This record gives sequence, C-alpha cells and structure tokens, in this order.
Amino acid sequence: MAIQRMDNVGIVVEDLDAAIAFFEALGMELEGRTEVKGRFADQCTGLDGVHCDIAMVRTPDGNSRLELAKYRSPAAAGPQPRNQPHNVLGTHRVMFAVDDIEDTVARLRPHGAELVGEIARFEDSYLLCYVRGPEGVIVGLAEQLRRD
Repeated sequence: MAIQRMDNVGIVVEDLDAAIAFFEALGMELEGRTEVKGRFADQCTGLDGVHCDIAMVRTPDGNSRLELAKYRSPAAAGPQPRNQPHNVLGTHRVMFAVDDIEDTVARLRPHGAELVGEIARFEDSYLLCYVRGPEGVIVGLAEQLRRD
C-alpha cells in the first residue's frame, strides 16, 4: 500500500486572521474555516480538551494546502526562542515556487515578513530566499530563472 498524496502541512498560529492574510498575500486561497473540538480531536492529537479554529488555504493550482490552527485550549506551546535559526531539527520551512521573488517579498512585508538572509542566486537556475512568516515559520521562495 502506498500513500495517495500529501494532503496538507499544519501550522499552529496565535493570530489566525493575520496568518490567513499573510498566505493570501503570498497568493494562496482561503478554502474554508471551521471550529474543531470534541472526542475525535482529543484522540487524534493526544491532548485533552482540544478546541481550535482552523483555516485551510490552498495554492492556486489546488494541489497543495496548509492547515492553519489557532488553539483555544489547551494553550499553544512554542519553542524558545520563537525565531529559531534555519538549522533546528524538525520541520522548519515550507517552500513555494513563485513567478517574481522580489515582488512576492514586497507583498509579504506589510504582513510582517522579514528576510532571514537575502535573495540568493543558485547558478543560472533559481533565485531563492527564506522569509520569516507567521509565528516564526520560515517560508522558502524559489523563482526559476531558466526552463530547460
């Protein structure tokens, strides 16, 4: 038995509206919002008393999604420091292909995005950068320069 596809990546946030606005500025589309609580949520997460609001955003092609979750209870716990460097073990970034990296960074700045380093050129193939997005999540951006 093989997996069918990757369904989504989950990101826990404190400010759900701000996170939605950030990813919409990136070009993602809000698919829906809902409230999650009850026994099934407790069983799935291994937590007691789960009550959270979630929003699903998807890429324009419909193939990739992020699930943004704001926990009402139990309170969200986070790593310290919040803005950890790129080489921390575990999930640390989500990468998106973009048409114009400089325009994308400019659109994200009003939503709190800050470059982690700078926009860098990889040979004659890509422009790449990392920006820090909602809750310190590192969002990678890649602009393909030439198409073979």
